[in-house]
Formats: sequence, C-alpha cells, structure tokens
Amino acid sequence: MRLLSILAFLGIFCSATLYAQPAATLPAFLRDSLDTYVNRALKDWNIPGVAVGVVKDGKLVVAKGFGVLEAGKAEKVDANTLFAIGSNTKAFTGTALAMLENDGLCKLDDPVAKHLPGFNMKDNWVEQHLNLQDIVSHRIGMETFQGDFMYWTSNLTRDQVIEKFGKLTPVYPFRTTWGYCNAGYVIAGKCMERISGKTWEDNLRQRIFQPLKMNRTLALSAEIGKATNAARAHTLHPATGELMKIPYGQIDNLAAAGSIFSSVEDMSHWLIAQLDSGRYEGKTVLPINVLRRTRQPLSIEGRRQTTKYGIRRHYALYGMGWEMSDYDGYEEVSHTGGVNGFVTSVTMFPEHKLGIVVLTNTDANAFYVALKREIMDAYLGLPYRNYNTIFLADNKAQSSEQMQYIKQMQDSIAQLPKTTIALDKYAGHYENEAYGNLDMKKDGNSLKLRFQHHPNLIGKLEPLGGNRFLLSFDDPLFGIKPVEFKVENGAVKQFVLQVADFVEFTPYEFVKKG
Repeated sequence: MRLLSILAFLGIFCSATLYAQPAATLPAFLRDSLDTYVNRALKDWNIPGVAVGVVKDGKLVVAKGFGVLEAGKAEKVDANTLFAIGSNTKAFTGTALAMLENDGLCKLDDPVAKHLPGFNMKDNWVEQHLNLQDIVSHRIGMETFQGDFMYWTSNLTRDQVIEKFGKLTPVYPFRTTWGYCNAGYVIAGKCMERISGKTWEDNLRQRIFQPLKMNRTLALSAEIGKATNAARAHTLHPATGELMKIPYGQIDNLAAAGSIFSSVEDMSHWLIAQLDSGRYEGKTVLPINVLRRTRQPLSIEGRRQTTKYGIRRHYALYGMGWEMSDYDGYEEVSHTGGVNGFVTSVTMFPEHKLGIVVLTNTDANAFYVALKREIMDAYLGLPYRNYNTIFLADNKAQSSEQMQYIKQMQDSIAQLPKTTIALDKYAGHYENEAYGNLDMKKDGNSLKLRFQHHPNLIGKLEPLGGNRFLLSFDDPLFGIKPVEFKVENGAVKQFVLQVADFVEFTPYEFVKKG
C-alpha cells in the first residue's frame, strides 16, 4: 500500500462521503485531513474497516466508511454498515428504563427485589436495598468486569446470569466505589420485562428504534448472521499480532449490556434526538425528563487531572449508561463499547450540539478514541495533536512487551521443564462456587480444559516447570496467562484461573474435587 498514490489509495479504501452541509463549513480537519488520517490509521493499527459519523446542529454532516467489511475481501464499509456497538447499548437500556418511570410504571429508586421477587445476593441487606439506579450506574460494589468470564459467550441464560451474579462476593462496600458491572444491566433488562410485560429487545425496538427510524439496527447478536452489509469481527492474536477473523460474540444473555448492532447512519438519528431535547423529525421520541434522568450523575468514577496533552479535565461521573466528564471546560457525555472483534465510541457535547460516533471492526485498537478526540478538538478550536501517533506508540510498546513475555514463556515450554508431580495428577474435576465446573485431561505433554458453561471454549495448559503452567485458549479473546497449582503432599488442591483483562480482571479459584 505504501507504493500507491494518495488518490489511488483513497479510491480503494474510502467509501462515498455524505455531507448534509457545505464542506466549506466543516472544520479544516474534517474537510481536508480526515481521509488521509483514517486511511493511514487502517494500516497503522491493522484495522479492516472504520465508520465515522458527525452530527452538528441537528444534522448528520459527515458519514463515511473506510476500508472493508472483512480483511482480504473487497466489500467496502459505508455509512449503513452494521458494527457491534458493545456497551454503547447501555445508554439505550438506561433510556428505556427511564421511559418506564416516565410512564408511571415504576420508580428508579424501586428495589430490584420488588420487580424480581426471587432475586438473591450474598448480603441480604444489599439484596433488599439494591435499586434500579444502582444496577445501571455501577455502584453495586463489584470490581470492574467482575463475573464477566462466567457470562461472556457462555451457554447461560439471562436468568442464570442473574443467579450466578448473586453468588459473587462484591469487592467493595455497597454504593461506595464505582465498578463497571455488565450483569447489572442484565438485571435491568429483566426488570424492564417484568415492569412492561415486554422483553428488553421489544422495548427498544418499539420505543426507540422504530420511532427514530433506526431501521437497520439490530437488538440481538443472534440476528447479525442474516444481516446484509455487516462488518465482520477481527482481533489481533496476543502472541503474534496476527490479524484474525473471529466469530461474532453470541452475547444475548447479556443483551441489555451490549448486544446491539448499528451503523453511523442509524446512530446519527439517536444522537440527533439526544441533542435536540429528544426530538427527531419534529416529533418528541425521548421525553426531556427521560434524557435528564439518564444524564443525572449517580456514581463517581474518579477525579481527573489535566492530561499530558494539555486538555483540562477534572471529573468523571456516571449516569444511566452515560459517562459525564468535562473537556476543556465543556460537558462531554459519552461511552465506549467493546465486544468480540469490535470497539466503538459515542460522544456528545450538548452545548455545541455536537455528536460523534466511531465504529471499528477489530477489538485491538485505540484509534476509535484517537479519531473522536481529533474531531472534538477540531470543533472546539483546540490545537491538532495527532492522537493517533501518541496512542499508537503506547500500544506498540505494550504489545511488544506482551509478546516478548509470552515468547519467554513459550521458550521455557520448549525446554520441556519437569512438573512437581506427574502431569496426569493435575488432571481431574474442578469446581468454583460461582462459575461451576471444569474438567482437565492430560493431552500429550499438556493439559486440556473444558468448561461447563463454555462448551465451545478449550483451554490448554503447558508446563513451565514446578507447578506453573501457561494457559492459552483456542479463542484468543480470552488471552494467554500463567497459572499456578497448589500442591500439598503430592496432591493437587486448587489452581487460580485468570483470563484476558478485556474479559475480566478478577481471578477464579478452582478446587480439585476428583
């Protein structure tokens, strides 16, 4: 690609642009530099496809696709290409829940137990007092992503996710610490069903998607297989950096937390309404009281200092599916999303009536943030900082360090180090109180793991010497991590399993039962 001229490069990689206002009125970055900036990033980050949309003053002023739906294929991304938006789903869930309160069907300070009579948690007091606002503002007391390994692409139903959630021990005291909890939104979705008599997905389709004419948007990941013009999911292998096409994540058991697929065209309708007091095409779709409810700060994420890039930022708050922060003195309302093969961002500056959506089809890039910041700065009259170069340098350093570490582990494995006890003595049946069971069998010079609630996931344990092993998964999303067994008097007692941080930070202790 380096040998192609800029014009040829753009002709291959950039789809048609939609401008709803004269290009001359756009900031210089969007008018003159966007194509070059994004096309360079496709190569820098090894991203097959990107879509970007910008809403300003009630209009979609830019909607562009770059690259392709699938690596190695010719079909191009455009403004109607579907991407998984991940946790940008949460703002839709928060909005739909607030609409039910606006209808008089519930109150957001209602206890969860009022709407889910069988709801259980380890702490009975928390179980009785946990309310609808708590579960969508991440103030339950869980560590960020706690429990997600159990749920992610598992065979658990939504009801079973809620049951498993109740078996977790929160890391923090109730309502004291922000901890991002996907299962909280599953609980919210189930409460919405009990309150309205309609499933979470039907609430969204009937109350939001249809009146906003988001005609291509899909509520469930199960629907993407039959969709046209859909970006495929990709990741970078943690050991080699190789770009890989991966299956779509089947996460409808976590639907209210992150299952939506949408396009920049459809997402622009959502942003237009959000930025115009809930109106779309002259009709109120989202009542203003609902918008205010979703942007009411409920949790404190933390305090932010002026960044190394010179941007003044002081606070980070969380509402009902939206993060609120300040950016150079202006309010920023935003969220990001990441699921198997996709990372995305949605950003609004209400005072400027500005909305930005960036969609990408790998889960291994920070460009989705770099691009939105470049557009933000352009509209706010701030200096050009080339965030892509900054983020890319940081990413390359981290990736290089990770790959070197994994290579060291693999070099150790190649020396066939001896284990403390015979390899087959590590094999057996293991249990974790919350997750359930896994079975481990000797497989040549390694051990093979199969998981009760992830029937399609296989783990491989290769000896590093002593009681240490390197755990890798056939699905690269779950990462490569060292684990250690506890052995007493020649018998295995337990081991601690960890997966990629993208999935969950919290370890799982599995006790050997046979």
